[in-house]
Amino acid sequence: MSSEPNARLSDLFGLAGWSKGELARLVNRQAAAMGHPQLATDTSRVRRWIDMGEIPRDPVPRVLAALFTERLGRVVTIEDLGLVRHGRMGKRQGGREVEHPDSLPWAPERTAAVLTEFTGMDLMLNRRGLVGAGAALAAGSALSSAMHDWLHTDPALSDDAPRFNDPLHADPAGYDRYEAAPIGSQEIEELERSVEVFRAWDAARGGGLQRKAVVGQLNEVGGMLSYRHPDHLQRRLWGVAANLAVLAGWMSHDVGLEPTAQKYFVIAAHAAREGGDKPRAGEALSRAARQMVHLGRPDDALDLMKLAKSGSGEEVLPRTKAMLYTIEAWAQASMGKGQAMRRTLGEAEDLFVSDKGDVPPPSWMQMFDEADMHGMQALAYRTLADHDPAAAPIAQRHAKEALELRAKGRQRSQIFDYISLASACFIADDPEQADRYARLALMSMGETSSHRTWDRLREMYRLTAQYSGYPKIQDLREEIQLALPKVVKGSGGTARA
Repeated sequence: MSSEPNARLSDLFGLAGWSKGELARLVNRQAAAMGHPQLATDTSRVRRWIDMGEIPRDPVPRVLAALFTERLGRVVTIEDLGLVRHGRMGKRQGGREVEHPDSLPWAPERTAAVLTEFTGMDLMLNRRGLVGAGAALAAGSALSSAMHDWLHTDPALSDDAPRFNDPLHADPAGYDRYEAAPIGSQEIEELERSVEVFRAWDAARGGGLQRKAVVGQLNEVGGMLSYRHPDHLQRRLWGVAANLAVLAGWMSHDVGLEPTAQKYFVIAAHAAREGGDKPRAGEALSRAARQMVHLGRPDDALDLMKLAKSGSGEEVLPRTKAMLYTIEAWAQASMGKGQAMRRTLGEAEDLFVSDKGDVPPPSWMQMFDEADMHGMQALAYRTLADHDPAAAPIAQRHAKEALELRAKGRQRSQIFDYISLASACFIADDPEQADRYARLALMSMGETSSHRTWDRLREMYRLTAQYSGYPKIQDLREEIQLALPKVVKGSGGTARA
């Protein structure tokens, strides 16, 4: 017992609006429902947890996580409640020790447990699109500081993976855990194929419709990982977990569940590192960086990209490096750093063309092709055009190249290309062409469930204001207003459709 107040638990307790006595009764009731009828909590114990920092024994932390998750309408983990013992310490610049945010990085044996707990809580909510008060994104600098040393160590599976004296032992991995059992290569192949199906669906339709299916699959994989398999199978299973966690994060980001998305990206980085795949860990962090740029925090994105690039290891392929550089360039463009952006995109182009294809790309990089390369360049130049309108024609050229090269089944990327092209045309004072491409984007938007496309469309709508005197553009503005879902302020100021 620390004798210091538990600030995290206190803050969430205040948000929940319970009295201490009410929380004690709820803990007893929830514990009985979870198979622990013997638990007897009273008001004085709740007071010790909050005011004196006492950490209750299992299953109370899991019970509390379930209660707060249901009450606040967002995933609340044991870490969020400040109920994890032996928090790790890290070093900031200057040598000063600080506690890592959300106990990052957690111990290797905790990865499967954190994964299963978080996905279980996410599924338990059963209310897609609801982000409760107090949910917040960790700063990119805080994440990169916490994970730097951990990501740069050798991820040897034999050292990092949890081992048990009893080969049949499966450690409980949180609430509603999966009953672990050995699986073979055939089952893992089926899981790997399911990732491809989910990935294709996300690219075509957006993250809304399949997000919970991905989270459910990830929850089961987390349970499988609590059983100790032979190393070659365990590595592949960690790879499946990393891929599913990235998808869960990307789909969550796509529907506006931003703190949930960030947590999945961090889980994905941990899972990839447990499987010995540093490039995959770096790519997972690059997703978190893209999220930061989208949310208007490019400085945090650059912090994350620095870690993603340095932590990807020496085995990263040139095409993967090119992809990482395009994200860095987008962040620089958001800050109006045109010279740095052009230099970074030049390096990305050189890396992309230097990839001879003699080494097959990993499954998670197969979506990044020449069309995506041009699409990211178009996005970077279009973003820079807000600061320097001379960049708009270059954005148009890359967007047109992307559209010509887009493969079938990539509807969401195609919509982004049309929006980038239309926006660049507006900035370049070409409303006729802008109207044409904007309408092509609108024609496809009803087929996706991507909030990000709506966010980009809102940015384009802002550019139409100076042309509102044109009858055709005024009609376009009205059509955009009808197409966009209404935005309301959720609790805590969170905007949601």
